[in-house]
Amino acid sequence: MPTYHNKTFKPVQNTENGETSSETRFQYQQLGNILSAAYQGGKIIQGHLLGLVDENGCIDMVYHQINDRGEIMTGKCHSIPEILPNGKIRLHEKWAWTSGEMSEGYSVVEEV
Repeated sequence: MPTYHNKTFKPVQNTENGETSSETRFQYQQLGNILSAAYQGGKIIQGHLLGLVDENGCIDMVYHQINDRGEIMTGKCHSIPEILPNGKIRLHEKWAWTSGEMSEGYSVVEEV
């Protein structure tokens, strides 16, 4: 199982209905199977996520963020890890808004 503790991630792909961009940075912390992160950058003024990591390193999480329009947005996400040849982690993420338009999307984030 990969560990996410003290790792920084950045988006490399996102669907148009998402708010993260290559300017967004996620600072992950992990204690046991509990994952948390603070994030900001691009359209996101400030955000937080909280999740659980399973034995394969997959993450089920919820998140909330304030965007550059002053809106509070919430969502949920399932992330599947891929270990890259250089040992860094890439996460393939299927997510859905639980506020606003309630749409779904797909993103990829990679360890910096």
